[in-house]
Amino acid sequence: MRTDYHDGVSRYSAELGTALAELADVTFILSEEGQKKWLPKKAKTVMIHAPTSFKEPWTAKVLNEFKPDVVVSPMQTMGLAGKQFKAVLTIHDMIYYRHRTPPRFLPAHVRFGWRLYHMSYLPQKILLNQADLIATVSETSKRDLVQADMTKRPLVTVANAPQVFNQKLVHHEGAIKNIIYMGSFMPYKNAETLIVGMKWLPGRTLHLLSRITPKRQAELERLIPKGTRVIFHNGVSDSEYEQLLADNAVLATASYDEGYGIPVAEALAMGVPVVASDIPIFHEVGAGGAVYFNPSKPKAFAEAVKQFDSQQFRDERIDLGLKHIRTFSWKSSAKNLINAINALL
Repeated sequence: MRTDYHDGVSRYSAELGTALAELADVTFILSEEGQKKWLPKKAKTVMIHAPTSFKEPWTAKVLNEFKPDVVVSPMQTMGLAGKQFKAVLTIHDMIYYRHRTPPRFLPAHVRFGWRLYHMSYLPQKILLNQADLIATVSETSKRDLVQADMTKRPLVTVANAPQVFNQKLVHHEGAIKNIIYMGSFMPYKNAETLIVGMKWLPGRTLHLLSRITPKRQAELERLIPKGTRVIFHNGVSDSEYEQLLADNAVLATASYDEGYGIPVAEALAMGVPVVASDIPIFHEVGAGGAVYFNPSKPKAFAEAVKQFDSQQFRDERIDLGLKHIRTFSWKSSAKNLINAINALL
């Protein structure tokens, strides 16, 4: 878990761990004191090295000292050699085999290893097959793993779920005025299509919420069509995110690839319309609550946004989205994992 603000994996770790703690005797493995703020007040914890440490390949030997029954890792890179416990590894998606650029916040040695690791399926297969159970975050990712024959171990879907914002804050009147993007600015996330598509959305504002490096911001600013309004927020709090979603907005994503798509789920759970890339994972998460478009066509994105200017159309999609997204919750995901672990034991 990050100590400054959650990314997708960090939120998954905190929320799933908290839900698990209501169902079982859970001890949280931490590497920094600051991580405790995301956990239940009376959570039991142990402190070891960071996941990016050179010690990571030997993590199992460190954990053996605590005599756990089962260790659940919300990532897939924990070293398991010599383990004396049952182990669950989580692989969120296959994105980085298709898009090998690592997250820029990682240390240089980790980014170098990341690229080497994803050159072939073999290292991942070896690591996954050292575990006893593999979890993934969506049925789409599960299908990808099966098709790639990534593991011989049992696979269980332990889905992501949205944080719940206040539906009563949402205000829609007349045409949509704000387009909200929450996500990184890695190439496969394709923020470019949203920016260029503003050419066909005059009088509206594109809000890019996530943190961004000055270099990447300069690259994207060169794409902004003349006379359009695009705001780089460079990071927002959850309350600021909630306020922006509530203000006559749609959430938009033109990503070419995702393991789940938490912002899509968050918007739908709040009663906010969604326009999303026409890719399988967004259909799994959004179902009838979103409008889908070809992510390589900026004008198609703009046309999708304009559909929500109709109040009747908007209300119908919001209702469908709310009904669908209620099928995802951290409680049900924790139950799925506990059931799989009990079967394993």
